[in-house]
Amino acid sequence: MRISIFGLGYVGSVAAACLAEDGHTVVGVDLEAAKIEAINAGRSPIIEKDLDTLIEKNVKAGRLSATNDARSAVMNSDISFICVATPSQANGNLGTAFLHRIAEQIGGYIREKKEKHIVVLRSTVLPGTLRGLIIPILEEHSGKKAGVDFGVCNNPEFLRESTAVYDYYNPPKTVLGSVDEASAKTVASLYEKLPGELIITSVETAELVKYADNAWHAVKVTFANEIGAFAKACGVDSHRVMDIFCKDTKLNLSPYYLKPGYAFGGSCLPKDVRALNYAAKSRDVEVPLLASLLPSNTIHTQRGVDMVLQTGKTKVGILGFSFKAGTDDLRESPLVTLIEALLGKGIDLKLFDKNVKLASLVGANKNYIVNRIPHISRLMLESVDAVLAHADVIVIGNGDAAFRDVPKRARPDQTVIDLVRVGDAASSGNYQGICW
Repeated sequence: MRISIFGLGYVGSVAAACLAEDGHTVVGVDLEAAKIEAINAGRSPIIEKDLDTLIEKNVKAGRLSATNDARSAVMNSDISFICVATPSQANGNLGTAFLHRIAEQIGGYIREKKEKHIVVLRSTVLPGTLRGLIIPILEEHSGKKAGVDFGVCNNPEFLRESTAVYDYYNPPKTVLGSVDEASAKTVASLYEKLPGELIITSVETAELVKYADNAWHAVKVTFANEIGAFAKACGVDSHRVMDIFCKDTKLNLSPYYLKPGYAFGGSCLPKDVRALNYAAKSRDVEVPLLASLLPSNTIHTQRGVDMVLQTGKTKVGILGFSFKAGTDDLRESPLVTLIEALLGKGIDLKLFDKNVKLASLVGANKNYIVNRIPHISRLMLESVDAVLAHADVIVIGNGDAAFRDVPKRARPDQTVIDLVRVGDAASSGNYQGICW
């Protein structure tokens, strides 16, 4: 396939060399003469393991070249990759000036082409950038319609500096966001020999996945460093702690706890985070990430309260109010906080949770409900049906299997607020998810 790559920086140079290595004819486009000269001379314009070898090999084979002639590159290629920088602005927002200029150029040259061209955005961009900025520019300057007359895809990269060539050929996943199926299939064919799952999704999802990845990586580094700083203050070997921590691939290094839902609660997480923060403070160790966990959790709990109040309805039913399905533990349950906040606003509440039955509770759980939240026991009903009969707003508080069909059972005049995503209920006028 004939490919043009706009931007011969870190991402563009690696993509150009690897695509050429895979047998495609690739031309890189850049304004910097030094980068063009380096590639055409068989040298890498950046320091990256194995890249010099790939560039030299494919330039000699006639599969890789570089130019500043953007028109020629578009006219003589089937696919154009945009790999330009998106630097931060002073206020932290994404800088799109380079994208804007390249999209104008490519759009103008697409106007001249009879063949269908595909534009692939590989630069890191915020959700909405492709559909809200790039596509309108391409359509304006080409006079053509995206998804019909030309293709558009988002193809985020997941490369690490110093191992980029290895990462290119060993991706954990390949993600394509596309506005039309045909373009997605064409671009996907470039990666058909690579390991890892190939995922074709919406352009907005593809855009956000890259930010989710990088934010998570930043969280992991910061988390490890804060645990390390506290460990040192305690005279504990932080590497030994984290070596043991990483042995747990069931909970710690796993998809578990990584599905958006309602706030955390229970008898362990809030208590232990609170104690860890107190101990760090008492040793004069600043741990801002760890210190932010409980305030963030409180804000998320309030989101649930606000969603109910914003309906303007006063008869509310809550299905499931232990902190998670399959337990009767109400200690520090965010659902209890939600209930008390709604009661304070004069909301007419009814509750159901098959695991929370006052007669069968014992020990700490019974003591908690009798002495701390006795008013809640008076609001409990005996069935899901009884709650549905009462409520104009139904809040699904945990993932009990008995609640999965509630969004479909709800009357047209009832609002369903789902805090845990119990099923695949289609979003409609009366169904709202807290994070979806």
